[in-house]
Amino acid sequence: MLKSDWKRHFGLRDAGVYYALILLMVSLGVITFMADRPPYFSPLNITNILYQSSMIAMMGVAMTVILITGNFDLSVGSVAALGAAVCVGLAGPLGFWVAALVALLACAMVGVLNGMIVQLLGINAFIVTLGTLTAIRGLVLILTDGRSLIVSTSEARAQMVAFEGGRVPVQTAVIVIGALLAAFFLIRLIRARSAGQRVGPGIPGGIIGGVALIGVALLAGPELRVAKPVIYTGIYTLLVWAVLSFTTTGRRVYATGGNPVAARLSGVNVNAYKMAGFVLSSATAGFAGILFGSRLGAVNPTALQGAELTVIAAAILGGTSLFGGAGSVIKTLVGALLLFTLTNGFNILNLGANYQGVIEGTVVVAAAAIYTVGGNRKKKAPA
Repeated sequence: MLKSDWKRHFGLRDAGVYYALILLMVSLGVITFMADRPPYFSPLNITNILYQSSMIAMMGVAMTVILITGNFDLSVGSVAALGAAVCVGLAGPLGFWVAALVALLACAMVGVLNGMIVQLLGINAFIVTLGTLTAIRGLVLILTDGRSLIVSTSEARAQMVAFEGGRVPVQTAVIVIGALLAAFFLIRLIRARSAGQRVGPGIPGGIIGGVALIGVALLAGPELRVAKPVIYTGIYTLLVWAVLSFTTTGRRVYATGGNPVAARLSGVNVNAYKMAGFVLSSATAGFAGILFGSRLGAVNPTALQGAELTVIAAAILGGTSLFGGAGSVIKTLVGALLLFTLTNGFNILNLGANYQGVIEGTVVVAAAAIYTVGGNRKKKAPA
């Protein structure tokens, strides 16, 4: 049984996204070297990938939670644009911090609205959030009057730059975190094997993730400096992962999406957990929007249009089930990195945007096929 667990958790279905990212990075490194392009593994390029993927990864983590509860949220791109528009528009008269708080609350209220319509009226989440996607985008057009908004005072702009801008040296911190993660999950693996217990699904991923962090830090060298949004995303991901993995709340979240009837009979307030998923998703999108607005000190009415599709793609690449009850925020994070590593590689190799769309779409469909076929084989396997 233990041998079977080990094979399953390190197999293509459970760890495929890690292997795909490693293979893609190595391939791009070799190709760029042979094509005499700028070095792929330079600290600047690696940190750029992390920076570019940070906002999508953050929203992807929240999307994973709502998918685990058995729901869906198509409105995150529009909600993020709303957060950016409110923050940028109010930063001048109210100051950045007050404006950011108002933007965050406004976006959280969108989540409350989505959750109430879905849970109380029983309308499908896909239809509800498709409607709010359009409605909130219209609200952004109203707030911006169809034009770009720019922060009106230099003081507010300076606060936004301090919040979002700048790079922090992190090589030592990343190596320490990676070593701690790998050691923690290795100890859990050894204990599980010695006690004759099943190996938990997150243990192999934790070991791989820890080793990957160490590898990236060593490749980047002492010049590894990351932007603040990357740090925000890392902290947020670790917090959500810890709650889902080690708390009663996390177990109830999985139960809510996996078997809502059994969860309700066990005393779990299923509606409350599903509602909380919508609020978390919208509030996280609002925070990402605040980062987006702070990055440029401006926002246009079409900002982040289509971002929801990239967010969902990251979750799917990470193996999150669209039917609820299964998903990993760490693998969603890796899925986002995979998408932006592809984009970064296309840019370095000077491939056109048309090729990017075709290949990225193919990668998402292939990932979904691998997870679906792997899941069907698992169900058909003899007990």
